[in-house]
Amino acid sequence: MNRRTLLAAPALLAWPAQAQPNYPDRPINVVVGFLAGGSTDIAARLLVDRMAPHLSPNARMIIDNRPGAGGSIGAEYVARQNPDGYLLAVQSASSQGTNPAALPDTVRYDAVEDFSHIAILGGGPMLIIVPGSSPYRTVAELVAAAKAARSPLLWASSGIGGIGHLTGSLFAHRSGFRGEYVPYRGGSAVLEAMRKAEIDFSAEVLASAYPHVRDGSSRPLAVTSLTRHPLLPDVPTLQECGLNGFEVVTWNLVQGPKGMPEPLLTRLNRAAMEALAEPTLRRRLADAGVDPAESSTPASTRAFAASELDKFRSIVRETGLTLGRT
Repeated sequence: MNRRTLLAAPALLAWPAQAQPNYPDRPINVVVGFLAGGSTDIAARLLVDRMAPHLSPNARMIIDNRPGAGGSIGAEYVARQNPDGYLLAVQSASSQGTNPAALPDTVRYDAVEDFSHIAILGGGPMLIIVPGSSPYRTVAELVAAAKAARSPLLWASSGIGGIGHLTGSLFAHRSGFRGEYVPYRGGSAVLEAMRKAEIDFSAEVLASAYPHVRDGSSRPLAVTSLTRHPLLPDVPTLQECGLNGFEVVTWNLVQGPKGMPEPLLTRLNRAAMEALAEPTLRRRLADAGVDPAESSTPASTRAFAASELDKFRSIVRETGLTLGRT
């Protein structure tokens, strides 16, 4: 056992005797750094509905939406809070991966070191989508139009430096065109702009976009995973569209402020895993476009967060991502 572990041991031993029997004895706030209706919000609401009963019969978990900056406003707020277990977060690949990778000088938290890591919730691919009224029906048509346009095509995502921004930038970079980027404050705002045909295309999370695809207000041209998705079996991958090896997937993690005691992390992880083992919850997540995760631990969640951050940093280096036009 190393020195750091030895120094932490007294606090860890004290927590179960003092707090565990009554935890939680008041509502647990769960921060989501996006507007209601976006993919992270959808996943969070589905999870906490089933996770709370696994903590205790009377446990309550309340979603607290704090949107802005691709989830970073909510993440920064969480990083400053008391690690007592009464404030958690469902974090996104944007706030914990792409924002720190693309905006290292403006993100005011360390995406790995400033959080306690609890569990992996799930994830899924992004979609390259256009308005339902768009003339473009394939990636090839969209790319050809973007290259031929006198004015750059307008494209959007749920925040500067977020996963949609990074995905769209990588898509444009590898396709060989430049577009004009328009940031919004959440996936639901992007999709409303899509419904009004205010933008030409977007890179959007499947879970956010899927209801709009079903109602016809958005049209999917491709998925960003290496294989097609069961919800959209007729939609090709970007690799099938000629962008060999293109893969960007999003994900959600359950985290808390740095310094939560290990017994508390273990208990919260167990509640999350028990919830995610329920067939009904797994089906509801999958139906919403979120592929539920398999088993994770606090340690494996931390390792995953660190490896994904490294991956997104490599994408930023490849694209030379600059803010504004891409």
